[in-house]
Amino acid sequence: MKIGILGGGQLGRMLIQSALKYDDEFYTLDPASDAPCSTISNFTQGNFNDYETVLNFGKNKDVVTIEIEHVNADALAELENQGIKVVPNSAIIKTIQQKILQKEFYKTYDIPSPEFQAVWNSDEKITMTLPFVQKMNTGGYDGKGVQVIKNEEDLQNLWKEPSVIEKLVDIDKELSVIVARNEKGETKTFPVTEMVADPKLNLLDFNICPVFLQEDTQKQIDVITEKFLNAINSPGLFAIELFLDKAGKVWVNETAPRLHNSGHQSQEGNANSQFEQMYRVVKNLPLADTESLGYSGMLNLVGAEGYSGKVIYEGMEEVLKLPKTYVHLYGKTETKPGRKMGHINVLADSKEELMEKLIKVKAMVRVIA
Repeated sequence: MKIGILGGGQLGRMLIQSALKYDDEFYTLDPASDAPCSTISNFTQGNFNDYETVLNFGKNKDVVTIEIEHVNADALAELENQGIKVVPNSAIIKTIQQKILQKEFYKTYDIPSPEFQAVWNSDEKITMTLPFVQKMNTGGYDGKGVQVIKNEEDLQNLWKEPSVIEKLVDIDKELSVIVARNEKGETKTFPVTEMVADPKLNLLDFNICPVFLQEDTQKQIDVITEKFLNAINSPGLFAIELFLDKAGKVWVNETAPRLHNSGHQSQEGNANSQFEQMYRVVKNLPLADTESLGYSGMLNLVGAEGYSGKVIYEGMEEVLKLPKTYVHLYGKTETKPGRKMGHINVLADSKEELMEKLIKVKAMVRVIA
């Protein structure tokens, strides 16, 4: 099959790397000439937000998918009209890429998500009591386009763009669950992972699996995933980001209609990875076994503060000597502060050992220039 991917970043790269054991042709579209997928696929440099560019890219493919949600969904809808398969479908991409529509989707299908107010223009009065979270309606990801408004002083910094104003949750844990559905309606869910964020960068720092949850917490997550999979009416792989609050209630923070950073540890930690699963969804094949093989975790390799330029991975040789430690670099030649350059997966025999190893590796390696 000719498989087209909108976006040529690391998620697309790892999807292609995983799928090279099968017989397909991969085509990618990305605005950056040196995108991570540019060296391992039939690459087109172009804007995936431009209607005509997406239409021309997709018209001779058997299937078109995404590795970033900020794409031209109208062009994808037209491709569907022309008989090209789009996974996930254009309707769910359009819903998820706008935070306001995404929140209304949860409300419609009775999926628990924090109380919110949709603000379309800056003249509208905000009725949500402080503190609250402001999320830009479009364009935000990896901690961008999200800010916490704690007090009256912070109100001066409100963005003027259309936004979701959301009640601040008293978070105990940040969790993620990756779910998949193929065209036949078969579904599979990966074990829940816990996400530990870098408070300064607002980026995922570690993620760990399995997470030991109360029976009631797991039950709430199972209900959420079932409701979501019934509601989407589309094949696809989706990462549902969750908050567990201090009262034991689970809330959906947001959903990504694609591969996700919180599933990277599945490369070595599960019977099959999220990338294998995404390939099977795109091809409408039987879904892969997602069983956890033990304790696994992931550490993001992020550009260090104060360094921009040609990347150097300081301490990597020492990391490569460690047992059950797996390096994944993204083929990005230039680093800058906060840029995701790769990740390292670690396996262990207990949660304590896993956290020790992740903290040790984090201290060993720096992404500099």
